[in-house]
Amino acid sequence: MHIFVVDHEGAEHRLEAVEGWRVMEIIRDWGLGMKAECGGACACGTCHVFVDSDWHAQVPAVTDEEAEQLDGLPVVEPNSRLSCQILMAPHLDGLRVVLAPGSEVG
Repeated sequence: MHIFVVDHEGAEHRLEAVEGWRVMEIIRDWGLGMKAECGGACACGTCHVFVDSDWHAQVPAVTDEEAEQLDGLPVVEPNSRLSCQILMAPHLDGLRVVLAPGSEVG
């Protein structure tokens, strides 16, 4: 399985993904410069991504907890998600996301 991630500079990366891992873990572990400060606890919003429109319907629905975190972010779009809340599964093979402003390290 793979995901495609557009980094903060606009370059697209094809990353090998493991079933059951959070998309945030995959992006972080491949070293793409995502803060992910809370480590996946849905408590900070620093793993914010924009899900490609072709994939938006395939990812799980936003929970109330995730919506609350998204509400506190400076730039939110209809396709905004916290990547810690998306678990990789076979039906998400090929998922495309863009790292959102504010998720960069440093």
